[in-house]
Amino acid sequence: MDEIISIVNKMLEEEFEIDPDLLKPEALLYEDLGLDSLDAVDLIVMVDKQLGVRIKEEDARSIRTLEDVYKTIKELAKTALEKNC
Repeated sequence: MDEIISIVNKMLEEEFEIDPDLLKPEALLYEDLGLDSLDAVDLIVMVDKQLGVRIKEEDARSIRTLEDVYKTIKELAKTALEKNC
């Protein structure tokens, strides 16, 4: 999970110029980090490209905090690994 957190936080810092001090698990994507719906779509595309994890629209709708992002990626990656074994 630490690797997921590191990668996602780096994306947010570099691509969205978000202050690293704001990147806490409880941070709300829209209210605390200032992302909008287009930014959220961009983040989902970046996650897919960099981590090979595709977040479906129905999963994305329930994401509110950074912790939600981390957990969603972890669960999807775990499911993908189980399918490949």
